[in-house]
Amino acid sequence: MEQLRVGLIGAGGIAGVHIAGWQQLGAHVSVYSRSGAAHLVQEFGVAEAESLDALLADCDLVSILTPTTTHHEYAMAAIAAGKDVMCEKPLAETTARAAEIANAAKSAGVRLFPAHVVRFFPEYVAAKAQLEQGLLGSPQVLRLSRASAAPAAGSWFFDEEAAGGIIRDQMIHDLDQALWLAGDVIQVEALQAPSTVDGVVPRPVTAKVFLTHESGAVSFLRGEWGPDNMPFHTSIAVEGDAGMWRFPLPLAADLGAATDGGPADGGGSAPVGGQLPEQSPASSPYTLQIAEFAQACSTAAPSRVSPYDGVMAVALAEAAYASIASGGPVEFSAASVAKLLD
Repeated sequence: MEQLRVGLIGAGGIAGVHIAGWQQLGAHVSVYSRSGAAHLVQEFGVAEAESLDALLADCDLVSILTPTTTHHEYAMAAIAAGKDVMCEKPLAETTARAAEIANAAKSAGVRLFPAHVVRFFPEYVAAKAQLEQGLLGSPQVLRLSRASAAPAAGSWFFDEEAAGGIIRDQMIHDLDQALWLAGDVIQVEALQAPSTVDGVVPRPVTAKVFLTHESGAVSFLRGEWGPDNMPFHTSIAVEGDAGMWRFPLPLAADLGAATDGGPADGGGSAPVGGQLPEQSPASSPYTLQIAEFAQACSTAAPSRVSPYDGVMAVALAEAAYASIASGGPVEFSAASVAKLLD
């Protein structure tokens, strides 16, 4: 079997996780970054492309790991070059631009994989299985939380106009989970504290999103970007009319280390902050996601994350910000969003 050639665009903190996953599968990895990728070459032995054109000429599949406002530019370039595309969440900064990417991929006959990796975490997979097997009955109430150390002060994440903000970036994982587990949404209400001022999201910050689903189920989502020493933590609870599934993931301190903060000493000291749970490359949900996407490319099989899913998550985030701006709930039409897709 011919070795898969993967081209990564972006050399930020998430790149190492993706590289480890692709290398676990035996892929040849090259990286292009406007700021350079020498540190990744040294750590992982990947090739560095001198330009975007050089990267596109030397790969079969492109993985986009750059800030959200650049996703559209890079995805459209890769699609125009006839490459399959994997794109970190959110797919784009607006619903319209996310739909443009999805439509372009369909027209070009290439695959588009929005990287909603939480669908590959075992606890969430188990919740989905419980629902599909009828063990919980119909979903009634979902409670999803996600907390981590905030991104670096002054970074693009805090520029709400430039596709930053906690809901669009961090909480989009749980918006996607709510859709995956309970189906289409008809109403969105959101709150954020402290409020965004002059387009800049405060640090730290907490947000809550309340979703009413077409089925009558309701989802309560809470996200937090906390102080620098906050360990990564997430939880899920699904209440059905016949049962309940609940799981809190361990804190980073319990895992022995936090991905972005370095090792904890294990002796009861304050936990080290981070944005990701610790995972080994072989068992990482990122590797599982990559493996499924690679298999889908080679066999034309469907993936558990579709372009529709990527667009719909962006639309829900957009609706949440509209709710914050209006000070109340906003109606949501999945059918209207679907009409944007060819």
